[in-house]
Amino acid sequence: MLLAVDAGNTNTVFAVFDGDGEDAPRGQWRAMTDARRTSDEYAVWLGQLLAQKGLSLADIDEAIVSSVVPQGIGALKSLCADHCGCAAQVVGEPGVELGIAVNVPRPEEVGADRLVNTVGAHIRHPGALIILDFGTATTFDSVSADGAYEGGIIAPGIGLSLEALHRAAAQLPRIDVKRPEKVIAQATVPAMQSGIYWGYVGLIEGIVARMKAEIVAPVTTVATGGLASLFGDATDAIDRVDADLTIRGLREVHRRNRRAL
Repeated sequence: MLLAVDAGNTNTVFAVFDGDGEDAPRGQWRAMTDARRTSDEYAVWLGQLLAQKGLSLADIDEAIVSSVVPQGIGALKSLCADHCGCAAQVVGEPGVELGIAVNVPRPEEVGADRLVNTVGAHIRHPGALIILDFGTATTFDSVSADGAYEGGIIAPGIGLSLEALHRAAAQLPRIDVKRPEKVIAQATVPAMQSGIYWGYVGLIEGIVARMKAEIVAPVTTVATGGLASLFGDATDAIDRVDADLTIRGLREVHRRNRRAL
């Protein structure tokens, strides 16, 4: 059984897969990212969740990790080694090949999650792509029809924007992002929700349009990340929503490296 871990700046996603088919994960869970968490703490938490699926840490014999939080990689590797009895492949470490071209001057600067998304998107969606990932940052990445990473854009994430709005303005509360019924609001919270939601729709539409003008080829926009479904039907700039893109990409990277052994 394969354990795939995607550690982002805000959340870390754990998923377990059986076999080599294209079936869905046997289980998938999300935890708040905390670089101070130990491998033992991960083991207790994950062990309890696996038990709810009739599984245990002992069932895991392979693992792959993608992380944009370098301080937390050690605990995740120790989780796999000490509690599952397997060495984790870590995206970005020597010997772990993605099987794609990265056509930017400094490939090492591209986040592991964005490259894993490229792998996952290319095997699931044909043709040239724009990958829109709603995370701590909102990223837009260009993928060629043959699966190469061509560059992208990084914008502030929705959560960061909401927190900045609350911190900078004493009378504005913390709010959750949601799609408001009307654009023009008549109270503070709906006004903030409308500004964030429709403001991001405008951001999406503007950036996607400009990317398409530079790509000059038929292109499909695939949205992923926690808020992808909230925005998926709000604009024609998003063609498809694929919430599990990163985890599926990790599984494919693991396959490619296992075949290479």
